[in-house]
Amino acid sequence: MEKKQQLKIRDKKITSRRLINAVGSLLAKKGFVGVGVNAVAREAGVDKVLIYRYFGGLEGLITAFAKEGDFWPSALELAGGDLQKFSQMPLDERLSCFGSNFFQALKKRPVTQAIMAWEMIEPNGLTEELERIREEGIMEFFKMFFTREEINFDLQAVIMLFGAGISYLVIRSNHIDVFGGLELNSDEGWKRMEKAFENITHGILNNR
Repeated sequence: MEKKQQLKIRDKKITSRRLINAVGSLLAKKGFVGVGVNAVAREAGVDKVLIYRYFGGLEGLITAFAKEGDFWPSALELAGGDLQKFSQMPLDERLSCFGSNFFQALKKRPVTQAIMAWEMIEPNGLTEELERIREEGIMEFFKMFFTREEINFDLQAVIMLFGAGISYLVIRSNHIDVFGGLELNSDEGWKRMEKAFENITHGILNNR
């Protein structure tokens, strides 16, 4: 009896993972208009009833994808793998490392890049759920590491502007090679932008 129960648990985990992966695959290939219960079930090769049984429906599956499908970098990844070490860095180093880590994390997630591009042209209930999960992660990281210093400017707005710029350029790098003379598909181009981020950060903090 115990062995059968273990097999059921294992099968559920395997099937759940197939469904979560199917969501990411469809979003990257077809955008949100291509994501439905029937389409996800076909992509995963399972009965659609399992979407309701395991996730309560498509919205629950989308939430699971956002949380478990490596959709968005974790706080540990954004901190460079060591939360304590990151928290003890001076503010300018924390900002520079965050910018570099965020770029690297987003760059290695082509599915996330595709989804973020689709979100801008196909807003709907599913995009709102992914945006909610992403926003929660961003704000959790900001509150953990960027709220203890007394500064005389809006640090949150600065960080979000940099984050938006990085997101845009990474997404655009899939469609264009050059932006404003900077090469988006070369290490040299991104090193120049990372250095610019570092210089701007130091300039802002030295004048606080």
